[in-house]
Amino acid sequence: MRIAVYGRPFNEPSVVPYIQQVFDVLSQHKAEIYVHQQLNEYLSGKINTIKYKVLKKDDQIKGFIDVFLTLGGDGTLLDMVAVIRDSGIPVIGINFGRLGFLASVNKSDIAAAIHAVVNKEFTLDSRGLLSIESDQNILGNDNFALNDITIHKRDDSAMITTHMFLDGEFLNSYWGDGIIIATATGSTAYSLSCGGPIIFPQSNSIVVTPVSPHNLNVRPIVLPDTSVLSFEVESRSASYLLSCDSKTTKIEKAIKFHVRKANFSLNLIRLSNESYLSTLRNKLLWGLDARNY
Repeated sequence: MRIAVYGRPFNEPSVVPYIQQVFDVLSQHKAEIYVHQQLNEYLSGKINTIKYKVLKKDDQIKGFIDVFLTLGGDGTLLDMVAVIRDSGIPVIGINFGRLGFLASVNKSDIAAAIHAVVNKEFTLDSRGLLSIESDQNILGNDNFALNDITIHKRDDSAMITTHMFLDGEFLNSYWGDGIIIATATGSTAYSLSCGGPIIFPQSNSIVVTPVSPHNLNVRPIVLPDTSVLSFEVESRSASYLLSCDSKTTKIEKAIKFHVRKANFSLNLIRLSNESYLSTLRNKLLWGLDARNY
């Protein structure tokens, strides 16, 4: 099995032994290891020599790599979506961070998780993405998001007004810091912290959540993922921010954006001991009496 490993540079040296364990276990299972160029640069001189090949930015991965393994938190997995794109390669994340809804494998379960992956003891959890388009093609080929697309005012600017249209019909105008258009996957991310609902991945829905709205009668709205959403933004500071997951750009002119479901999805690996409900319970501490802590 060809397994590619992706990660960002780590500030904490305490993660190095866990990284070493990942490579040791992969080697024990005789996996053919490929390390993304970015991670390879970080690993130089930090781990004991394990035989692997370096995966460069422009290397062909579709139909070649069997599984992608990410080392880090949810942000690392989101970054990696831009690498695998529409290749359909299954992904599993080992969580070196904190909460970890996407990178769900705990550091203490590394050996068991890799054993399950190598022996194909898993199911695939297909997650939909969003894409954003405009006449100016602002984000180029990186115009998709697994979690959310966000329109947000700059830190030093006044609130913005975002006019939203649903399938061509005017829906509402939002006065405030911005709005979040989140997938079901992203409903447990930024949208949740702004009061948005948790949406199950199989519900075929997206949610629009306002950020600090000045019109208090505005609430998050859940829409079918077949919807086409259009946005026009007014800003007194003449510029605002547009984000697709971790990719952010500054917009300095009047542009109309169209957001819809992307034409490809991401295949998350789910092990036999995992479910979406168990992830929610473990990460959000549901079912526990907080008065005992």
